[in-house]
Amino acid sequence: MAPATAVTTDVLGEPWTAETMHFPPDDEGRVVATLVSRRAPEPTGRAVLYVHGFCDYFFQTDFAQWWIDRGYDFYALDLRKYGRSLLPHQLPNYVTDLTDHYGEIDAAWHRITVRDGHEHVVVSAHSTGGLTTSLWADRRRPAQLTALVLNSPWLDLQGSALMRTLGTAALKGIAQRAPRRVIPRTIEGFYARSLHHEHGGEWTFDLNWKPVDSFPVYVGWLAGVRRAHASLQAGLDVPVPVLVLSSDRTTWPKEMGEDVHTTDIVLDVEQIRRWAPAIGKHVTYVALPGARHDVVLSRPAARELVYDELTRWVSAYVDGGARAERDSLL
Repeated sequence: MAPATAVTTDVLGEPWTAETMHFPPDDEGRVVATLVSRRAPEPTGRAVLYVHGFCDYFFQTDFAQWWIDRGYDFYALDLRKYGRSLLPHQLPNYVTDLTDHYGEIDAAWHRITVRDGHEHVVVSAHSTGGLTTSLWADRRRPAQLTALVLNSPWLDLQGSALMRTLGTAALKGIAQRAPRRVIPRTIEGFYARSLHHEHGGEWTFDLNWKPVDSFPVYVGWLAGVRRAHASLQAGLDVPVPVLVLSSDRTTWPKEMGEDVHTTDIVLDVEQIRRWAPAIGKHVTYVALPGARHDVVLSRPAARELVYDELTRWVSAYVDGGARAERDSLL
């Protein structure tokens, strides 16, 4: 791996910094990932590593501030071909195996633990990032890993059992012949519009990196996701306490109504509830009334519930007695 570039001020502005990490080129050419960070006022040896989902990147600074206020240095990884790491020659978000991201997580982990000296690290991840980091944590089992906090992790494919079975078999065959074939789908843009300040939401983010109409979904990428789903559903053994948060309801709205703001309109929360126990021996699942797909971007009342649950769980399983809890699960 080539040396990282110099640390620069991030697009979020000071005191956020960004560090570009270089990786061997793939069949599209040069590959980078970006580690964004902000330090807590006083060093504590504790940190959080955040990993985003599909058609996403790190901009959730209120969530980061919650951890920083508790004494955690906060790091966020924009994976290859996402957000800050998306290069002009690349298909956005495209890999054919989620394990391709392990090298980026490993590189971030080395910087957080070895270079920066953190001994207790919480991994937090959203949606597809929750799937990837669960598999990574099960495979790597690093000594400094303290807990896993998953925000609406993508643990199964939406739709009927028949569609999941036959559709996955068809995906596998097409992916071998034409991995970059685009899967036709209709995107109304309700989710991004519900979030972005120019469309009536509360949040500011770059619509080039998280567009209203999403990015194309490629057959090869989705086939890789389905392999990851199968691995998780076969049962993992993540050796730390795991918190899984999601909305309490899923809806599939046809217009920009109230459900867009108060339910998960991206994933099926019943599937999250079903498969969360497959992640490890100690998994806490919480359904949050009124929450969006990214629960920390919910409306204020539901967002307050998110942080109430986080406070209770982190106080019980992470702060203070985290090492003893982790050791009991090994």
